[in-house]
Amino acid sequence: MERVELASALAASKGFVEKVQEESGVEVSKCYQCGKCSAGCLVAFAMDYTPRQVLRLLQLGLREEALKCHTIWLCACCETCGTRCPREVDLPRIMETLRMEAKKAGIVAEKNIALFDDLFLQSVEKNGRVHEAGLIMGYNLKSGNLLQDAGLAPSLLKKGKLSIFPEKTHDGGAVKKIFARVRAREVK
Repeated sequence: MERVELASALAASKGFVEKVQEESGVEVSKCYQCGKCSAGCLVAFAMDYTPRQVLRLLQLGLREEALKCHTIWLCACCETCGTRCPREVDLPRIMETLRMEAKKAGIVAEKNIALFDDLFLQSVEKNGRVHEAGLIMGYNLKSGNLLQDAGLAPSLLKKGKLSIFPEKTHDGGAVKKIFARVRAREVK
């Protein structure tokens, strides 16, 4: 394991921690490492760092370690951690902020999760809701798993659970306006 000089790491990443706090609206220093978030996390078994440890990385100023970890991509944002937290630290908001920062920095530890996320949002922006068949086909094509779900399609189509053509909402472009507002905020 690599040695890290904590004092210099904290000084070097002070602006980063402040940015994460500003973007997420969550004060990182509120966490006193009780571990209730990690104990209740449904996906902790698959994470390289528990949710509490990710917060600790931020508290210690370990920017690179926080952005490179798989945990931020595996978080299901189920809110169990936030519900259990005695200090009301909203960890899913921090995880989402860290995912956005990791993408900006070109550090994506779980490329297939990032791909799925991007395709999902593209589908919602285009159709006003997700088009499952298009999402599955696009994901399988771009991830290289072409026939991964092919066996499921016939029964889903037969039961009416999957539509070949996307259903579009009749919202007058409201969803597109939401995406435009988000993009405008990202530019600032």
